[in-house]
Amino acid sequence: MTSFGLKVTRLAFAQLERLSPRISGRLAFELFCRTPSRKPKGAKALAVFRLGSERLRDAKTVRLALSRGMAAAHHLTSGQPSSVTGAPRILVVHGWGSRAEYLSEMAVGLLRAGAEVVLLDLPGHGASSGRRLDLRLAAEAIVAAERHFGHFDGVVGHSFGGASVMMAAGGIFCDVPKLKTPRIALIGAPSSISEVFSGFAGAVGLGRASLDAMRGRVHELSGRRIEELDGVAVARRLGRPMLVVHAEDDKEVNVGHAQRYIGVSPQIRHIWANGHGHRRIVSAPEVIQAVAEFLLAEHLPQTDRQRVVS
Repeated sequence: MTSFGLKVTRLAFAQLERLSPRISGRLAFELFCRTPSRKPKGAKALAVFRLGSERLRDAKTVRLALSRGMAAAHHLTSGQPSSVTGAPRILVVHGWGSRAEYLSEMAVGLLRAGAEVVLLDLPGHGASSGRRLDLRLAAEAIVAAERHFGHFDGVVGHSFGGASVMMAAGGIFCDVPKLKTPRIALIGAPSSISEVFSGFAGAVGLGRASLDAMRGRVHELSGRRIEELDGVAVARRLGRPMLVVHAEDDKEVNVGHAQRYIGVSPQIRHIWANGHGHRRIVSAPEVIQAVAEFLLAEHLPQTDRQRVVS
């Protein structure tokens, strides 16, 4: 059933579009970029958040300055710096409406496998500043983490975080340097931002003219057409090892986004983590195991990789 708030939003956009599609499109874009409340929704989410906070209690938090506000990064180590231990360094990036605590099981699994882990709170989320986020700002935050901590041997991104990682690695935005990581793992991540925009437009009742104005706003702010914000095109150019993990029962990011990577490169591997949906997938033991083995394949002996989820 459509919520009352969504009904009001659709009615408002319908009325505004009659007056000015350009204004309705610009307002729709700002609504699209508005981040949700940081507070856990419901008792179950609160319990997961508290457990995640406990897992990250020993993490050192660093604040990274951005062109707008700051992003918080949480650094988990075995107690010694990687320069001493030689441990690979992995970056973990959450999705829309999430935060580092919700990916703590993934981080701990990577830590147990022998990695040094950095969890990034994207702008508008977690301990970071603001209430607005777009792909350019997300890519800037990811590259800022690389600049501060040094080279990442691998990066894992969930949902919007995965799309942001691909934009950063592809150097899509001319004023944001490229992310140089050699291995990327995507979990439940959209590959076509154009399709995401279309889905959002349908949800809030935007007509074609307003959607075109919304797309135009992307080009105005980023210098890129919405069609260029495409993870598959980036993957084809990069030619790097990638792991694409998705659940066919994902109700938030359609499995078609992952299927678009099929056949793009022999270096892209797929795992179908069916039954875990969109959010539980990042905590599934078999997913954590697969991500750790993929990202750390060149760094750890087999005996160490088998300890990931034990």
